[in-house]
Parts: sequence; C-alpha cells; structure tokens
Amino acid sequence: MTMSLDRLIRPESIAVIGGGAWCANVIEQCLSIGFDGPIWPVHPKRSEMGGLPAYPSIDALPHAPDAAFIGVNRHLTVEAVAALSQQGAGGAVCFASGFAEAQAELADGADLQDQLLNAASDMPFLGPNCYGFVNAVGRAALWPDIHGMLPQERGIALVTQSSNLAINLTMQHRGLPIAYCVTAGNQAQTGFAQIGMALLDDPAVTALGLHIEGINDLPSFIQLAKKAHDLGKPIVALKVGASEQAQTATVSHTASLAGSHSGAQALLKRLGIAQVSSPAEMIEALKIVHVTGGLRSKHIASMSCSGGEASLMADLGQAQGVMYPALKDTQKVQLREALGPKVALANPLDYHTYIWGNLDEMTATFKAMMQNQDLALGCLVLDFPRTDRFTSPDWTVAMDAMETVTKSTDIPMSILASLPENLPETVTQDALDRGLIPLCGMPESLAAIAAIGDIAETQPRFDVMLLGDPIGEIVLDEAQAKAALSAYGLRMPKSVTDLNQDELVQAAHKVGYPLVLKGVGLAHKTESGAVAVNLQDDTALIQAAQSMPCDHFLIEEMITDTIAELLIGVIRDPAHGFVLTLGAGGVLTEVLKDAISLSLPVTRDDVKDALATLKIAPVLAGYRGASGVHIDAILDAVDAVQSYVAAHADTLLEIEINPLIARKQDAVAVDALIRKGHSA
Repeated sequence: MTMSLDRLIRPESIAVIGGGAWCANVIEQCLSIGFDGPIWPVHPKRSEMGGLPAYPSIDALPHAPDAAFIGVNRHLTVEAVAALSQQGAGGAVCFASGFAEAQAELADGADLQDQLLNAASDMPFLGPNCYGFVNAVGRAALWPDIHGMLPQERGIALVTQSSNLAINLTMQHRGLPIAYCVTAGNQAQTGFAQIGMALLDDPAVTALGLHIEGINDLPSFIQLAKKAHDLGKPIVALKVGASEQAQTATVSHTASLAGSHSGAQALLKRLGIAQVSSPAEMIEALKIVHVTGGLRSKHIASMSCSGGEASLMADLGQAQGVMYPALKDTQKVQLREALGPKVALANPLDYHTYIWGNLDEMTATFKAMMQNQDLALGCLVLDFPRTDRFTSPDWTVAMDAMETVTKSTDIPMSILASLPENLPETVTQDALDRGLIPLCGMPESLAAIAAIGDIAETQPRFDVMLLGDPIGEIVLDEAQAKAALSAYGLRMPKSVTDLNQDELVQAAHKVGYPLVLKGVGLAHKTESGAVAVNLQDDTALIQAAQSMPCDHFLIEEMITDTIAELLIGVIRDPAHGFVLTLGAGGVLTEVLKDAISLSLPVTRDDVKDALATLKIAPVLAGYRGASGVHIDAILDAVDAVQSYVAAHADTLLEIEINPLIARKQDAVAVDALIRKGHSA
C-alpha cells in the first residue's frame, strides 16, 4: 500500500460518525488533549453531540474531513467508509468488530472485510476492530476510551496489535514521553509496518515501540526496519504469541527447535530491532533510546551508596548479559582522591555514605567513574523516599551532580531505582529535563540496557531471503534428499539405497564393513528402530534388517572418529522468512536443546559466531587437549544447504541434516530430510 496516512494521523478536521458512548468519548478525548480544529459529529437523528452541532450525514459535512472515527455497526461501517472515500476524506478509524477476525463465528466476516476494502478504494483506514490513535504532538485523539497521554513536544511512538495493551502502556508512571499511540486492529488494509513508517516521518518522534502478535507483510516490515535505521530512530519490539502460519509439520527436530518464536528473534536481530520480553522492559528501553538514540554497547558503570545495591546490580546485570568494565588506573586515582582510603574501588562501585549530600565530592566521584571510553552508560542507583512522608533534598544533590557530569562527557547517564515505585513521576520528568535517563526497576532496566546494547553489536542487514508460496507437500526420502543436497556440495557417506533384504549382502560388500543400515520411508528412523550402526558382517546385517519395521533399506559407510554431532536445519516461516537452525545433533537433539537460529542468508562469519555460542562450542574447539573439528568443513556444509535453499525458495518447506558428523578432517551428513511443495 502506497497511500499516505499523513492526513489521517495528523488531522486538521475530524468527523465522528455514530451516536453511542464510544463516539461521545472520542469527542471528549479530542477536546481534552487540546485539538483546535473543527470536530463534526454525524448522526441522522441528533442535532448535537458532546456540545457540538451534529450533521445528518457524511455528505452534509462542510468539506471532506482529514480523519473520521466510525463508531457504528459493521454493516453501516462499510457504508460510511464508502461515503468518506467518495467525498475525498483523508482516512478513517473503523471501530466495529465482526470482520475477518470473527470469521470462525460469523460466516460473512471475511466477505464483509472484502467489502470494506472495496468501499475504501484509495482512502486509508485503520482496523477494523480498532481503537484508533492518539497524537499527542498534533493534539488529536480518535480514541473511544480512556488513555494516559498528555500533550508532548517530542517523544516515542507506539504501535500495538492490542487496544488494551495500548491503554496500559499509556497509563505508565515511569516517565516515558509518548508522542503517538496507534492500534492496528485487523490490518485489513493498513499494516503496522505502514503505520510505523508514517510515524517515523514526524521529526517529533524519537523512537518506535512495537507490540507484535504476528508479521503478515514481511517485505513491508523489512522496509520499516531500514527506514528506522536510516533515520537513526531505534525500534524496540515486544514480540508475543506464535503464528499459526509458521507451524510446520513435526517430521523433524528442526521444527520443534526453531518454530515461529525463534524465527521472529532471528529476524528482529538481523534487522537491528531491540527485543524485550515484557511491557516494563519495553518502556525502559524506549526511555533509553528516546534520550540517547541508542547505546554503543552493553558496558556500563554502576554507582550506589550500598554494598547490597552494588551486589544486586552485579548479579542481575550478569544474568542479563550487561558488562561492567574494570576500573582503569586513572579512574582509581581520581576515585581515591574523592572517596578516601576506606572505600573498595570496583565497578559496580559502593561509594558508601561518606560523600552523601556533598555536591562537590559526589560530582568528583561520578566524574571519575565516567572516565572510561569503553562505557556506554553510567547508572546511579537512587531510590527516592516516599513523597507523602519525607522530603528528599540530598537525593536532589545527587541528581545535580549527575547533571554536571553528564554535561562534561559524551557518555549518557541514568538514575536507576531498584523498585519502580521509588522513582516518582515528578522525578522522572525532572531527570529528562536534565538530560538524564530515569530508569525504574532494576531487573527491567538492566534487561532494557542489554536489549539496546545488543543491537549495537552487529550491523543490521536487510537482505532477508524472501519466500515463495508453495502449494501441497512432498517429503523426499533420505536417499533423495542426500542426492539433492550432494549436488550442491554437501559431503555424504558412500551408500547404496532402495534395497530389499535379498540385495543387502551384495551391496554391503561394495560399500565395505563396518556400515550402517537404515530403513527407508520413515521420518523418525531412530525412534522407529530403523537404524543399526557399526555392523561388522553379513550376519549382523541380515539380523538388523529383519528387526526393522520396513522392507526397503539404505546402507552406507560407517563414519567413525566422530568429535561432535551437529544439526543443520532450515524451515520456511511465512512470517519471518527462512530460518536456519544450528545446534547439537543426534538422538539427543530435543533433550539438549542446544541450538541457535539465524535468518537467511548468512555469511561464514555469521555461522562461525553462532557456533561459538553453543554449549558444545568447547567440544568443537577441542576440549581438554582433544582434537577440534574441521570448522571450515562445517561452514562448507552450511553453504551447501544455503545454496540449495536459494535455488528452491519457491517450493522449499524444510531441510534437516541430523546428524552432521563433525570430524578432525571433514564434516559428513549421515542423515537428511527435505520437505517441498509445488510452485504456485
């Protein structure tokens, strides 16, 4: 969709169509946030609504509105959209439900949504089944319920796929300035990626927060990520749920390891989008990027006047992956001058209470801690006392010292309360005015720092391998899959396939003992008792064949000198592209669950870095004096699989190599599976 959302989300005139309480709330919200343009209620029987004169029809309006809130039933919604489109309106919010989201309950839901799309023609709309938006910069609120937003000069923008979550996020007391909040509803016409791109165009928007239930337009989502990167406006995403689109048949271990969640994580990381796991983490992360535009790493300094707080910061930071660089000699000298001989110098720093309330000494201490260019952020643990019982002048002194230091360094600084309620909203606003980041809650704040630091560690890439749209499904048996992948350079054992029992002995002599016998036509051969290894003679071969639940077989050379067994898998995830999974392989794949997922395409360096994160990485490198694997041979194997994926992107559903036997001299694929469809 290329139509502009500018008039809709930044309106100068608003129509409110309908007569219920929801429409009355829209009028109230527009007035309360300070909208100063005309608001035109539309109702066929009322002369006024919300103290404003009402118009009997859309055609009777003075001119086409920039934005309209449609608060009537689903059938009348289609009629209203058609009338607005014909008049040349800038866009609409379709509040009614009962469209495609309810097709399981309402037989005409999907058809009615198609009618809505046809009625809109070139006019953009949000929804249906959508609350709409609040624009706190332009003072417009096409929003039928309560919200917690106030007028803003600048701030972050939120796009959610849940109206209730949107309300909850706007009600936060953590000091996050929200410029826009937009709900996407069904995304029948306008997806959240298009909404996000329109919001990024506003200079008042500093960053973008996304609540994602599912990605239904991968190319547009990639375009959104690239635009945010080019503008220097970070995206923070809270990805929840599992896409039904991405559920693959459980014929492999890869499907259970990768799935939609891992695919989403891999895609977001590739696109340079910070990932959080809770609304609280999202708010803290957005505050960080609002003030800083992003952190350059996860290296921070922590300062507190308590050993308990310093220990908590150390423990929680380690759990989240935050790093505390050791103090440099120059820092130690300056800290010793400021703190005297009784304080142990470290990062995190417990500066005790000797300097508490002394502006000069606190300033000197904080400045010394920040004299390290390896740092991305300085944190002062500062919990304020209850405002209904105490005043806190000494806490203000600490903020004064922080503000002075912030102005003398290019490293951002934050005040961080161990409990969210211990940083009052008045203090968070004061901190923002001083150029400090007010962070609420130790666990969520450190998780947010880690999430923002993560995206600084790798350059975002937007060359995601896009999918075809295959129909149907076929499963290649092991021999077929191996032959297909061998053509792209994957190393296989010597083998003979499609044998009946009478042909086994003769074929075995060609391959040579010891060998492996496998049943043909079974997806999970090990679980079915259809794999026998290290067979040494004809008798053992025949006995093994007779015990298997099949009548056709494959024999292959026995690969010995194994150092590690790996899994290489690729699944087609319609929401997130092709997902590559690397991990510990063999019969314990799903028990160990030692795997990492990447979004294709990948480089050899990507693969090498991913392998280094696995729990079995020490084994691959050579553990306790043992030989390591031939790492380039593993990279060659991944290259071969990736080449096959690229050549068959229109039809491929899944590939699995399990195990890939990693040895000192090579890497050999001893089992393979391919699922494909037919080109549409």
